[in-house]
Amino acid sequence: MKQRSNKQFSINSFPRVRMRRNRLSEFSRKLMSENNLSFNDLIYPIFITYGSKVKEEISSMPGIYRYSLDLLHKEIEYISSLNIPAIALFPKIENELKTPDGKEALNKNNLICKAIQISKKVNPDLGVITDVALDPYTDHGHDGIIKEDQIDNDLTLDILCKQAVAQAEAGCDIIAPSDMMDGRVGAIRDTLDEHGLINVQIMSYAAKYASSFYGPFRDAVGSAINLSNKSKKSYQMDPANSAEALREIRLDINEGADMIIIKPGMPYLDIISKAKNELSFPVIAYQVSGEYSMIKGAIQNGWFDEEKIIFETMMCFKRAGCDGIITYFAPFVAKTLINKTF
Repeated sequence: MKQRSNKQFSINSFPRVRMRRNRLSEFSRKLMSENNLSFNDLIYPIFITYGSKVKEEISSMPGIYRYSLDLLHKEIEYISSLNIPAIALFPKIENELKTPDGKEALNKNNLICKAIQISKKVNPDLGVITDVALDPYTDHGHDGIIKEDQIDNDLTLDILCKQAVAQAEAGCDIIAPSDMMDGRVGAIRDTLDEHGLINVQIMSYAAKYASSFYGPFRDAVGSAINLSNKSKKSYQMDPANSAEALREIRLDINEGADMIIIKPGMPYLDIISKAKNELSFPVIAYQVSGEYSMIKGAIQNGWFDEEKIIFETMMCFKRAGCDGIITYFAPFVAKTLINKTF
């Protein structure tokens, strides 16, 4: 008869630390979760246009629409009902209003100023973020004034400051300069303060890369045709660079930015992480149109589980250190969070 071995495994032959123990049960995984997503992380971009009863889908961004001002109040009510704390407004300007100097940006009764006023009337507590840049307003599609075949940085600053004042006086809460002109944060801060607008925040696009992920957005605001094959590489950042991004961010912080945006989002998680870890400053990611359209297209083709893939991307931003996320998925995320709450 074969005898049972009395040999015992040495305690040192097995790992004392088993990482899987904390992952074994649902409650333990919740306790160990390092990052959590909430309504308070979300900022929703909204595109606005002219006309009446206009709700037109953007072909390159399935499920995203442009709204005429008469329909904007319903969209604001809807976003407010989802507990989303802030929106970012972007206009599609009619071609006949586009000029080399983008002067429509200074019109205090323009599309964006009217949209700000509508939003504040519907829900005064909903944060309104407005884009300060000239590309929706110029007939060449660039973010600044062209002089001798170059973007004139300092001439552009003067117009951006006036644009910021017009939007702030219309009632926006946060000015978001996305133009990437040197010195624009300081110039805008000084100008706002001079006009008594000291409490208007600046959320600077501090590290905005010259990315191929912006294509659908340019369709949405109608600047793609104007820009055509022209490049923004002389003022937007080289995707190869990361140390430069931290220099840009430090400059904007020193000039008075209250928060900074890194754009695009997921392809630049390393920049988000470095900025948060090294600077300890509020960091917002912009999950841009190209990111949205790729994910949405894959969902529609059945390649991704909608909820799982969207929430995974949101958690990637939180893990990298984001304090907020500008995303076209904000309504979906908020609705899902509401359903999980009850």
